[in-house]
Amino acid sequence: MSVALPATALPEASTAGPRISAAALRRALIAGVRRVIARREQLNRINVFPVPDGDTGSNLAFTLSSVLDGALSRPARQAGTLLRAVADDALDGARGNSGAIMAQFFHGLGERVGSLQALSPAQLAAAVRNGAEQARGALSEPREGTVLSVIQAFSDALQQPASSLRDWFDAALQRSRRALANTPNQLAVLRQAGVVDAGAQGFVDLLEGVADFISEGRPAARRVAADEDDDAQCHDAVAVDSFDSEANPEHRWCSECVIEAESDAGIDRESLRAAIDRLGSSSVVLAGGGQRLRLHAHVACPGRLFELAGGFGRVAQRKADDMRAQQRAVKNPAAVAVVTDSGADLPADWIERSGLGMVPVRLNFGDEDFLDKVTMHPAEFYARLRAIGDAERLPQTSQPTPGDFRRQFEFLGSHHAEVVYVGISRPLSGTLQSAESLQSRLHGVALRVIDSGHASCGEGLLAMAAGEAARDGADGSEIVALIERLRSETFTFAATRDLSHAVRGGRIPRWAAPLARWLPVTPVAAIRADGRLGVAGVLPGRNNVPERLAAWIMRRLPPGRRWRLLVGHGDCEADGVRLRDELAGRLGDCEAGLVEAGPAVGAHAGPGALVVGVQRLG
Repeated sequence: MSVALPATALPEASTAGPRISAAALRRALIAGVRRVIARREQLNRINVFPVPDGDTGSNLAFTLSSVLDGALSRPARQAGTLLRAVADDALDGARGNSGAIMAQFFHGLGERVGSLQALSPAQLAAAVRNGAEQARGALSEPREGTVLSVIQAFSDALQQPASSLRDWFDAALQRSRRALANTPNQLAVLRQAGVVDAGAQGFVDLLEGVADFISEGRPAARRVAADEDDDAQCHDAVAVDSFDSEANPEHRWCSECVIEAESDAGIDRESLRAAIDRLGSSSVVLAGGGQRLRLHAHVACPGRLFELAGGFGRVAQRKADDMRAQQRAVKNPAAVAVVTDSGADLPADWIERSGLGMVPVRLNFGDEDFLDKVTMHPAEFYARLRAIGDAERLPQTSQPTPGDFRRQFEFLGSHHAEVVYVGISRPLSGTLQSAESLQSRLHGVALRVIDSGHASCGEGLLAMAAGEAARDGADGSEIVALIERLRSETFTFAATRDLSHAVRGGRIPRWAAPLARWLPVTPVAAIRADGRLGVAGVLPGRNNVPERLAAWIMRRLPPGRRWRLLVGHGDCEADGVRLRDELAGRLGDCEAGLVEAGPAVGAHAGPGALVVGVQRLG
């Protein structure tokens, strides 16, 4: 995205006085960005406003990593070109409230600088002032005591002349530090927790990295280590149990998307903001320009927010993080955090009990994109699936992007010593490979990726076992060994009366459909030892399927063992209850659960499908 040069652009610098070249500006920003990324964990630990979900450091690191890997990774001849590219990359990578504000600050800098090759201090000061104004204007409800206060203090200080570039910047840095120290006096929640604002601290970290470059010509690690010790002292004070008093507890989803204008007229920013306010939301940030915006908001229903955004342009880069789940992760004392994907079907209380994180699979109906179990829940999925005509295209699922995994892994890695991901069977999806692609690219995150060899209920049971082991104190290697052992002691079966969805989706050859309609049978599939799904048998007829499927499964389970049982249903709850109760009665002493199976099953098996996961206990 290019930013048009506004009528108020700065004049070309004169030859008199110090000038900041594009090369020097780039190296200074690299130093600042690296410092913020290095301080990610400390920023997470002091994050209490607007929601104490412990992710401000991760969000800033993700945002600025996009800049570091993009605009800052290549030389630039013009300062203006560099700052516009920084703004574009920050907008693309922005995550969370803090990341969106930072992106808008950079957008203001790039817009004001225009196409200048080098900057005088006065020109940089004017650009920073524009960035501060735009950062404040991006929020529906700007608050003092946040990063906005520190950015404003930095901007105000830069307007004052100084004898040298170093003295000029140092004076602005000192004023920014004082503004940071004052944030607890401006926000009661910070004062109660005994911390400064995390976003504001991140901005000061950026400035300190730049100051290190100005004074030493390179990033300095000395102060980072000292600050880590200081932050550790306030760690216990930030053990917050719920949303603070100023946050709306109903707005549990931190939701974001990019909106791209569909005409030269651009996006009607004020109408968009008014529509978001009517929807009911908090922490709203609109970052970017007239042709491309990043929308950030805390909402109760991400799907409604994305639908609203679609009325103002093309919507891309949807993401929604459950802040309640993030709070649980922050409070979880286990050394290992366990994550799975939404291809794993588990009841909500089982997920919470085992402390699991979940990365949503992507789902689309035609041109509409959704996040599985976040912006489209199973009940809505099956309702839409039943309404699809024979000639219409079936919904498609696709693996989460590496960015989806990266955001989750980096957040959890900042709060736990290790992260273990238990993923859907490799032969069934590219999801596992998407996670594996990050193993060598995540700085400071000890990540283990495990192939569950299963899907749906079977994958869910294995992920749950891993979460319970982590809760009980197992380390990463012990959890890997446990899952490798349980993989062969976990069984996944599925049955469906209607093969039309599997045929249309390509899972079953077309010649099989007429045969299945002619013969009164119900096919049963199973996950094999190699992780592939195959037909394992048939049930004669199509009546009393739950009872007859239970009997068929019992003949294939080793006798004399105690089991954990999970039954999934595709919009056929009554059948699911019958199957669960029949199996639980036959298995005897077992833990049994019921869940509505998600689109990883439903998109291929259709409504009426039944899934069974059983796992040996003890």
